[in-house]
Parts: sequence; C-alpha cells; structure tokens
Amino acid sequence: MAYDYDLFVIGAGSGGLAASKRAASYGAKVAIAEGDLVGGTCVIRGCVPKKLMVYASKFSHLYEDAVGYGWSKVEPSFDWQKLVTAVNNEVMRLNQLHINFLAKAGVELFQSRATLVDSHTVEVNGRKITADKILIAVGGEAIKPDLPGVEYTVTSREMFHLKEQPKRLLVIGAGYIAVEFACIMHGLGSQVSVMIRGDRILKDFDEDISSGVKDGMSKHGIDFICNSLAKKFEQTSEGIKITYAEKGKDTESTITADAVLFAIGRAPNLARLGLETADVEVINCEDEDLPRLHGYSVNCAIQVDEYSRTNQPNIFAVGDCTNRINLTPVAIGEGRAFADTEFGNNPRVFSHHEVASAVFSQPEAGTVGLSEAEARQKYGDAVKIYRARFRPMFHSLTGADEKVTVKLVVDSNTERVLGAHMVGENAAEIIQGIAIAVKMGATKKDFDATVGIHPSTAEEFVTLR
Repeated sequence: MAYDYDLFVIGAGSGGLAASKRAASYGAKVAIAEGDLVGGTCVIRGCVPKKLMVYASKFSHLYEDAVGYGWSKVEPSFDWQKLVTAVNNEVMRLNQLHINFLAKAGVELFQSRATLVDSHTVEVNGRKITADKILIAVGGEAIKPDLPGVEYTVTSREMFHLKEQPKRLLVIGAGYIAVEFACIMHGLGSQVSVMIRGDRILKDFDEDISSGVKDGMSKHGIDFICNSLAKKFEQTSEGIKITYAEKGKDTESTITADAVLFAIGRAPNLARLGLETADVEVINCEDEDLPRLHGYSVNCAIQVDEYSRTNQPNIFAVGDCTNRINLTPVAIGEGRAFADTEFGNNPRVFSHHEVASAVFSQPEAGTVGLSEAEARQKYGDAVKIYRARFRPMFHSLTGADEKVTVKLVVDSNTERVLGAHMVGENAAEIIQGIAIAVKMGATKKDFDATVGIHPSTAEEFVTLR
C-alpha cells in the first residue's frame, strides 16, 4: 500500500524534532504536526526560558557579593516587564529557528493538532493523512489538583507570562520545578514561601542534594511550610488567600499571596490523541485516587518497549508522553535512536542508565548515577561514601554563609563509582564532565589518579579521601 508519508510525527517538541530530522536525513518522506509553537516544552515554557530567568535572578546576589571584593554598594532596580518581554522574544526566535531547521531538513510542517484515526492514519484539520509509521511525541503538561478556587492559581506554563511580578509568591510543590521557580522569584525580589506535603524537597534526588539545596534556600530567606496541604483558594482585595492544614491536625491556617504557583508535577499529555481509536495501549492508569488530566490518571503513559514501539507495530512514542525519564536530552536521544533503527538500518536502543541531570536552584545541584539510598538498596554494605562539605573560595571575602557539597558513591568491591552528586555554584557544568567518567565505569582509583585543577571546586572530586 502506498502511504502519503513514510513517517508522520505528532508533536514538534525535542523528541519529535530530533526524530523527524534524523529520519528525513535517511531519505524518508516525513511530516510533523504541532498545534502550538514549534520547540516543545523545553523551548517554549521550560528549560530555555527558565534558564534565562535563572541568569536574571542571580544578579541580585552578585551585587551583594561584590561589596566584599571592594566594589561600592549599589541599590539596583529590576524591570519585570523588560525581562518577560526579552525572554518571550528569545522563545519566538527559537520557534522560528526550529521551523527553519525543519524546512531545511525537508520535513513538512502542519501547524495544527493531529489525531490518530487508525494505525496508519491521522487527521489534521479535517484531512486524513496516511503514513507507514507514526511517532507520538506530544510531551507532558503541568497538573493541578481539583480544589476550590484552584482557577486562581498558575502553573509553570503561565509563570513566564505574568503581567506583573508578584511581591508575595506561594509555591506549592517539592520537585525541581517548584524549587527552581522559588529561587528565581526570590532572586528577582519577590517574597517566596514554599508549601510541601512532607519535610523534604527533591525527594527523588540523593539526600545530601535534598538537604543541601533546602538549607541554602532557607539561608537565602525562602520560607518553607512543611507537612502541609492546601485546601482552598479565595480571591480577596488583599490577594489570594490560601487555606491549608498541617498533616495530622484538625485546625486550618491561612496565608495570603499575590500569586500561587502549583508545581506538583507533570503528566503525559494524552488528551484528544485518539489513542483508543488506534488501539494504542497505555499503562499505570488504574489508580482512581490520583488527580486526572483530561480524563487520564496523571501516572498514565503510553506503553513502549526498549525500541519505543507501542503495541501497534507501526506506532511509536518517545519523550515525556512515555513517562520514562522526562528530560529534554533523553527525548532527543530516544527520537534519534528510533529514527536510526527504523530508517537508518542501524537498530539501537537508547540507554536510560547514568543519565545526568541538574536542578538550577540557588544553590545549584547536579547528579549522575545512583543516590546513596539506591546504591545501598542494590549493593548493601559494600557501598562506601566519600563526601566533603565546605565554603567555596569565592565566598571567602563575601561573608555569605554558603556551602558546597561534593559526594561520590562507590562500590567498595569493585571500586566503581556508582554515583556523583554536588550542591553548589556550577554544579551542572561540573557534573556534566564527571558523568562521562561514571558512564565509562571509572573507579575511585581513576578519580584519585586524576590531577585536580587548583584552585577550583571541581578538584574536590579527585581529592576525596
């Protein structure tokens, strides 16, 4: 049977863009559909605009730190609207750049939403289009719980477009998005409180990262409301009144803020895809007690095998909609592996092991490999920890109470480094390099034999004893 395209991609985010261009480079006839800006969560409302705001938020600390180095104290002012406009302009530039890249690669772009009709057909603007293979790469979406007045709150999607900077911001959530935005807004001058349902943030990270980041945030002036759950939100003349309760207590308390950010997680964006029509299987949808997004449980995801195949042999899925490791470089890697396998005569599997990641908080965190808890669960008493915590040299003259933590998790039987973790300035940049060694199976002796660059924070990883 003749098809309109060899490959039709639903979703022009990181995974879809990478897969479509790689497949086209092998000579495939490829089309891609996107109902939003081209670039996906990362470019439009995620890592790129967020990192620009991180940069902006750090200047306030630099003004303070400069005094210790002999610079005169200044009273800076900040223009929220100027920053938001500049960030949005950069997003639009990148959107157009990705459109141009698609055209250069020979990929046809449909700037509209696509829906599955059957295992070889999609519908775009009422038009039926056939393809030999279909790739779903629709990403994820921020979630909110079903609470009274929740419409007065925002998610990370809207944070980049607030017309005014909130003087008082309540962030609800303990994950990296909540932590990053709390630090951004505090650095820009907002009064920030963070409400978490337990007493720990970043619970999926190594405990030294969790405690190190939280301690640093607290010292900077961010307030934590721990072991608490929001109950309702009301718009008042003074702002948004949040009613919440501590766990295990019958009494309720209130706090008022100018804006409330819900950052309790993201879920695969499976709405209106036609998965049922094409008989594409989904997993982890059984828990009725979890919040729902467009009818799906928030843990619900498209089921795929190691080659990103769904139960339909010609339909594939990559990226956050599969809920494996929800990171931009992972989606890109999965997309390229799919294209190499299906169109490049190079069958290969993308490895989800030893994937490095970072939290662009203040202080920053970076990690690769197993946490201490994960390692002990797997290797037991064979796990040996090497750790150092110290004041970074930069702050020797600033007087700021800042700390850096560096940590290696080692299997003492083989001396292999199972994990590396850091909290402190430039953690992401440092861990990126160390991730190569961890991925290659470096041992503690390999680290010990490496000559450090002095004076630097990174050298601490090769001097741990």
